[in-house]
Amino acid sequence: MRITLTTFLTLDGVMQGPGTPTEDTSGGFEHGGWQFPYADEELGTRTAAWFDEADGFLLGRRTYEIFAAYWPAVTDEGNVIAARLNALPKYVVSTTLDRVEWNNSTLIKSDVPRKVAELKGRPGRELQIHGSGVLARSLLDHGLVDELRLWNYPVVLGGGKRLFEPGRVPTALRLIESRTTGSGCVLSVYEPAGKPAYGDFTG
Repeated sequence: MRITLTTFLTLDGVMQGPGTPTEDTSGGFEHGGWQFPYADEELGTRTAAWFDEADGFLLGRRTYEIFAAYWPAVTDEGNVIAARLNALPKYVVSTTLDRVEWNNSTLIKSDVPRKVAELKGRPGRELQIHGSGVLARSLLDHGLVDELRLWNYPVVLGGGKRLFEPGRVPTALRLIESRTTGSGCVLSVYEPAGKPAYGDFTG
């Protein structure tokens, strides 16, 4: 399976709490819900199409808890996101949870890169990461992510958890798609392209 990462980012790279004011207030974050004013039809259509390509999900603890508190109650058969999340395998990476009770969920507590690599080696289409910043950063550093789907929003918050925090493994990316939605959000889809190349303009 291919591993894909989908996440929402501000222009200064913040991925924390896009959905609601109370989604993630850790670290004193007071800007939750920043994505809402920019949500449009294209976001919903594209997101649903991607979910339809999933054969499983990789979730960090916080994202798992947010999803598990909401999606099981969504029973509309026409909702592709709910249907896929509720039915498909979910692999939850956490060192603090003792169990995961959402249907078809499996807890991964240790040796994460090796176990994720084993999952990636199984037949199927996409094993999807949504949000899950700590997990996403770790898998990116281990070269396990095949595609990054980044929704960049025209807002600057000045603080909060970022996808690309200091200390990341240097990696080049190749842009394979870019488009702008009517609300001014820029969708950029990348695939890893090995190590960065360097040069010298003075030479």
